[in-house]
Amino acid sequence: MNHDAYPDSYIRGILNTVKTVAMVGASGKENRPSYFAFKYLLERGYRMIPVNPGHAGQQILGKTIYARLADIPEPIDMVDIFRAASYAPAIVQEALALKPRPQVIWMQLGVRNDEAAALAETNGMKVVMNRCPKIEYGRLSSEIAWMGVNTRTLSSRKATIGGVQRMTLDRASAQGGTTEAADRVQRHRTGG
Repeated sequence: MNHDAYPDSYIRGILNTVKTVAMVGASGKENRPSYFAFKYLLERGYRMIPVNPGHAGQQILGKTIYARLADIPEPIDMVDIFRAASYAPAIVQEALALKPRPQVIWMQLGVRNDEAAALAETNGMKVVMNRCPKIEYGRLSSEIAWMGVNTRTLSSRKATIGGVQRMTLDRASAQGGTTEAADRVQRHRTGG
């Protein structure tokens, strides 16, 4: 995998398939980037699990903070590393010890560790480095286009009147049902 440029299909595939995300280095401080990313992904229907040994037992947005990945009592689909790059190999080692193993190791903006990436990929995991899932979700769903950002994606969806429209990546909604977009795609595919 070329970790300098990811195809949109690779990122979209990850964001469409993962459901449970453990964020290592999550902060409960509302002015921290990890808090923004955690809250955004939670609002988009992902099951977010904060991991931060200095705050274990406390909560972020109603979610219990765990000291380490091994303490999480349920399977994890993706580990989002919000720590310095030097910590990434140890976090990947910890993820590899989990049963079942997560499918994805995602390293946040500014976090790149080729050793950790090689270790994860050798063991069958997908890897993304130096990217933020919040930003990638917003870009691929065209949400950030509303602020004038060129997302390199096109959408013909009209914004709702008098409210905030949340676009999706054709995945289940936070309420557990399907989204209108997913329903339209399914009807189109089946000719209905």
